[in-house]
Amino acid sequence: MPTETASTKPENSAPRGLEGIVATTSSICWIDGDIGVLSYRGIDIHELAAHSTFEETTFLLWFGHLPTQVELKDFRQKLCDARALDWRVVEFLKQIPPKSNPMEVLRTAVSLMGISDPDDKDSSAAANTRKSFRLTAQIAMVVAIFDRLRRKLPIIDPDRSLSHAGNFLYMLTGERPIHEAERAFDVALILHADHELNASTFAARVIAATLSDVHSAITGAIGALKGPLHGGANEAVAKLLTEIEAAHTDPVEHVRGMLSRKEKISGFGHRVYKTEDPRATHLRAMSKDLSTAAGNTRWYDMSEAIEQFVRGEKMLNANVDFYSASTYTTLGIPTDLFTPIFAVSRISGWAAHVMEQHENNRLIRPRADYTGPAYPAPYIPIQDR
Repeated sequence: MPTETASTKPENSAPRGLEGIVATTSSICWIDGDIGVLSYRGIDIHELAAHSTFEETTFLLWFGHLPTQVELKDFRQKLCDARALDWRVVEFLKQIPPKSNPMEVLRTAVSLMGISDPDDKDSSAAANTRKSFRLTAQIAMVVAIFDRLRRKLPIIDPDRSLSHAGNFLYMLTGERPIHEAERAFDVALILHADHELNASTFAARVIAATLSDVHSAITGAIGALKGPLHGGANEAVAKLLTEIEAAHTDPVEHVRGMLSRKEKISGFGHRVYKTEDPRATHLRAMSKDLSTAAGNTRWYDMSEAIEQFVRGEKMLNANVDFYSASTYTTLGIPTDLFTPIFAVSRISGWAAHVMEQHENNRLIRPRADYTGPAYPAPYIPIQDR
């Protein structure tokens, strides 16, 4: 081990993945993983899922309190007004090969949006708020437009009379959603809006701490979300259900075989929660209600059987990703859009954290616990190596 003085050696050796390390203070999101609590600005996620909307929840995350009727009306109007894409972004989407990864497309589109943003050179708090409105509206548009283009369908212009959830489903499918579908998707957006210092949010805050621009921070967050250990688990769940259905096998026996081969079952367990993920509670009910209304409960039935088996065998609870797979599939959303839709929601939380970071900023620069050769290691001339 290296010889280090007290002034140069980090005070504490960090655990792998910084597990359990408190990296900053924040008033945005509070989680108690031991009893399964998730709250935004102190308000329980169950309350928000039952009574709020994505727009109201986003206002809460950004400004720290629930809006009045006048404030919410103004917020909705600003979000609707932001439903416009620069023509260069649309042309970029038209030129992308149809088989491109939607997350890669979204990541690149957000970076391009930063160049064309009217507040590109302004990093004031007011300008960053305006950028956040545009990013929230435009990320949803990019996901929907790219999917339409790759399926050789015409682009659907946004409808500013619809909610954020309703407009996304409309631009994606070309049909105005029924109330039940719009509300289910709205709740899904609320549930995914923020989750404290997850990987993508931490990435956004690190970038924001350098005083880089908002679009750079969100581009970095999307890059982190693209990783399968963060945003891709619901896609893996959908793949599992598709494989079971295609093979006409019993879901429990299929999963039993996976466990015997020591294969991971996606959608179970969580780094923070020691009990049920509170978001999974709502998504389970949504999956059941939507599939029942659609007259086809096979994906929900498979999911329920797998959940009961895994809980009994491995003592693991379903997390947010497990039932979001069957919920999104019932809504007619393609599997490879599950993670981009995560971004459609999480932009609200990312923006809140970028704003908070800028309010009381300090460059994020942790130390590493050095495990290399002891100092001073000799330099060996090349002819003697």
